[in-house]
Amino acid sequence: MSDLAHTLDAVRRGMIPANIYNDSEIFSLETERLFSRTWTFVAHESEIPQVGDYVVRRVLQDSFIVSRDQSGGINAMFNMCLHRGMQVCRAEQGNASHFRCPYHGWSYRNDGRIVGLPFHKEAYGGEEGFNKKGQRLVPAPALDTYNGLIFISLDDNAPPLREFLGDFAFYLDYYTKQSPSGIELRGPQKWRINANWKIGAENFAGDMYHTPQTHTSVVEIGLFREPKAEKRKDGNTYWAGRGGGTTYKLPPGDLEERLRYVGYPDEMIERMKQTWSAEQLDVIGRDGFMISAASLFPNMSFVHNWPRVEDSDDVLPFISLRQWVPISENETEVLSWFAVDAEAPQRFKDLSYKAYLMCFGSSGMFEQDDVENWVSLTTTAGGTMASRLLLNSRMGMHTDDSPVVAPLTSEEFAGPGVAHVGYGEYNQRHLLREWADHLEREPERPAPTEMGLAKTTANGSSAAAATNGAAVTATGTETLR
Repeated sequence: MSDLAHTLDAVRRGMIPANIYNDSEIFSLETERLFSRTWTFVAHESEIPQVGDYVVRRVLQDSFIVSRDQSGGINAMFNMCLHRGMQVCRAEQGNASHFRCPYHGWSYRNDGRIVGLPFHKEAYGGEEGFNKKGQRLVPAPALDTYNGLIFISLDDNAPPLREFLGDFAFYLDYYTKQSPSGIELRGPQKWRINANWKIGAENFAGDMYHTPQTHTSVVEIGLFREPKAEKRKDGNTYWAGRGGGTTYKLPPGDLEERLRYVGYPDEMIERMKQTWSAEQLDVIGRDGFMISAASLFPNMSFVHNWPRVEDSDDVLPFISLRQWVPISENETEVLSWFAVDAEAPQRFKDLSYKAYLMCFGSSGMFEQDDVENWVSLTTTAGGTMASRLLLNSRMGMHTDDSPVVAPLTSEEFAGPGVAHVGYGEYNQRHLLREWADHLEREPERPAPTEMGLAKTTANGSSAAAATNGAAVTATGTETLR
């Protein structure tokens, strides 16, 4: 688009061109320059615990089979047959040792290797026409895991996942590693909303400002211990590495008292004390901040909250992971998982799931409030006048770009990154600056791979143009098969 440089410059200043939330050209650039090279969450190891288990997930229009193969390795394979391009697997999840294309019957092992095609000799002249050996479904260019979270990148030159996460890994542990066993997921629930994908990611990254307005009724019915939604301003927002989030300010007390305040039983608290670092424990016990919502660039979010459950004054925490999957500039598919510590007592798991369904998920009270706003924003952003409007996203900054409130010191907040108490749009600006950096850089276009053609070597012998697929074992070690 002709005014891209102007658009990205405005975004970096915190003045957001309203039409970026409903513009087909912007969406095309996101497809080409952002999702083609960033790391994207696709599944968790607990979703494919047994040999042969698989789920099918998408990165925009690219469908991938994420499977546990016969050796326990984790694979992510482009869900497209090497023959005529039919989707090899049309189920969303299951267990299979092989996948068979329904179009012409080509079959593949659950690590992607081709094992059969009908009438190989009659139709192709055998190996001379199509060399099967070493051929496989096209693997995701990069695959890696963190705390059981499985990510892929479509960029062959993507940095290591841990490097990409940076200091956000410190906060990711609160959601995904409350004990040595990590988490287990239930779901995902899946639904579509007529809203741009960036809005949800920004909201979860740092928008405490909307809570007293959008969610007033949810707080005032007594669902939470905090009597007023405006209590959010006592917490902080932090940004570290590729992600950031919000916190609640807890009442006075030591570590154990503060974790009990949000509903964790003593046996889980003891495991947290053995699993988290001293600095991670200090954020809660010394500084009195409890993590809440967060987003990892570009489109993965988390929420942690502790409503009252059943007819009791007791609260119980829940954790949710979600993915904002772009369908178009004005439609998003939402995937929402319930997450819980794998070692938690069964009663805790049951009540935590109930708390999650009450607040989030397709029928959650918070969910309904939020989506109404996001759909309205997206619809309005698609009009003619939106191209003339710069939305002010400079909350927390003076006109000279200095912060309204000084960042917390290391004595006030033990976590990495930059944190500010009170309302501010620091995190939304960080996320959109990452977005702008990606849209500014033109991607490299890899050459297509020829599958199965016999090539002649210098001495005249035939050699197959085979491809190697990368897999990650259960321990996260990369191997070549």
